[in-house]
Amino acid sequence: MVGALSMEVATAGNGEIQTDVLVVGGGPCGLMLVNELGRRGVRALLVEAKTGTAFNPQANATQARTMEHFRRLGFAQDIRDLGLPPDHPTDIAYFTRFSTHELARLRLPTARQATASVKDLTGSWSAAELPHRVSQKFVEATLLRHARQWPSIAFRHGWRLLNFDHRQDGVEAHIGAMDGQEALRVQARYLVGVDGARSLVRHKLGIAWGGATGFRREFMGGKMFAVYARMPDFYSAMPHDRAWMYVSVNARRRAFMASVDGHSEFAFHAAVHDGEDADCWTEEDARRIMAEAMGCAVPMEVLSMTTWTAGHALVAERFRDGRVFLGGDAAHLFTPTGGLGYNTAVEDAVNIGWKLAHVLQGRAPETLLDSYEQERKPLAERNTGYARRFADSVGLFRATPALEEDTPDGTRARQAASDYLNAHVRLEFNIPGVTFGGRYDGSPIVVPDGTQPPPDHPSTYIPSACPGGRPPHGWLEDGRSLFDSFHTEWTLLALGPEPPGHAPFEQAAAAAGLDLRVVFHAAQHWRELYEAPLVLIRPDQIVAWRGEDASDAKTVLATCVGAGTFSAD
Repeated sequence: MVGALSMEVATAGNGEIQTDVLVVGGGPCGLMLVNELGRRGVRALLVEAKTGTAFNPQANATQARTMEHFRRLGFAQDIRDLGLPPDHPTDIAYFTRFSTHELARLRLPTARQATASVKDLTGSWSAAELPHRVSQKFVEATLLRHARQWPSIAFRHGWRLLNFDHRQDGVEAHIGAMDGQEALRVQARYLVGVDGARSLVRHKLGIAWGGATGFRREFMGGKMFAVYARMPDFYSAMPHDRAWMYVSVNARRRAFMASVDGHSEFAFHAAVHDGEDADCWTEEDARRIMAEAMGCAVPMEVLSMTTWTAGHALVAERFRDGRVFLGGDAAHLFTPTGGLGYNTAVEDAVNIGWKLAHVLQGRAPETLLDSYEQERKPLAERNTGYARRFADSVGLFRATPALEEDTPDGTRARQAASDYLNAHVRLEFNIPGVTFGGRYDGSPIVVPDGTQPPPDHPSTYIPSACPGGRPPHGWLEDGRSLFDSFHTEWTLLALGPEPPGHAPFEQAAAAAGLDLRVVFHAAQHWRELYEAPLVLIRPDQIVAWRGEDASDAKTVLATCVGAGTFSAD
């Protein structure tokens, strides 16, 4: 049996499983969640219909903020060592066809260059980590490997959720092996449904989608044909510099393709035209479609193929019903421009993980869990909106036959396309504002200080310690990231050469059972960067409060764990 139960998950004599959290879905969101729970000693059972992690590449871009969370958990370098070779370019390039005219390119650092250059960057890209181009299949395998080290986490791969009922005091679920040979009852305190776009959990709860879908575009709006293929001769057939993402822009077939391993494996996606039945296409059709995007035939071994639909900007109307929560694709559906779906899902897990642990371990009241939807739903609406904007930018661009003509008109058409696509690629892929600028303004567990956050702009991020957002980043004199100095749970930053007294925070945290550590950074520039001498950082590395003194420590901490409303009185 794959994924035997951990000793920490109780199994009654009648075969019933008892756990704190039942996680339905073993993609990035579910795997990140059990890592967050496991490191805090929370019992959780993950149920996943697949027998292991993903075979198909799926998402291919890990944003910098996600990499910072991987760094917080201790495996960012593990992830950065996967995917493309360390010196393989991570450019995004546009062509009429892959073997013909190059139209536009955004040159980006290799994995090795990203590691070396991150400490020299300031402003919008001041970060502990830079983005990494790596297939989701590699990320999932790493997340699973690290999750298996936690004794409180159990796995049932090759199992699925059959049904569940939730009550005021818990959830009773029935799970079954995919071969139909075995079924079990699970008693859990909470259930988190991260079971994908067709989520049984969401359907069972009767939660509808909000937002919009069915966008029709020449590209990235409608049915798409996906092929995972091995093509060792691709690079010799392509006369251009290597890239990570290749985009074909012509009147016959729009497509994009990501390099999976930098050697021979690729994830290819092509637009399906009206009147074409891609669900019936064969491997020979896959080779034909690839040749249309390539401009010539290249030997191709088809590893898998399927269809999917672009044109979604959907967010569930609710993220919670009692003791049941939604996350990942069960809570929001993206057109995958900008790579925002997978990265938004990871942050769902980060957000709900510490909150479930605090409630289950008696460190916070049940009301803390209300903040999950209040914080994550607006972020999902923001991010799906950005993805829609990026999809419109590339998908509504009209590729005319003139693009491929060897004529003066063709030259002019390619120049116009070059101008447009060079602007677009920076809009979609140079997005520090999207990556770092997500905020929880208005959250009941963030203490406002009367200041206004910077404007939300996709390509510009202005570091700010205004409560509700990511802490400003910097590098310490010993070479560590400032974020590396944060405690794993609550951090009180005491900044500047003479910070005010902090004892009230330590006393209030001890009384509430909160794991808080005071971290001192005496240099004046930290005080200036955060615009306050005391700053409270949440377990998910969000600024919860900042101030000039610790006089309101008890009220501040109560507010930040959902136990009360902040008052300055």
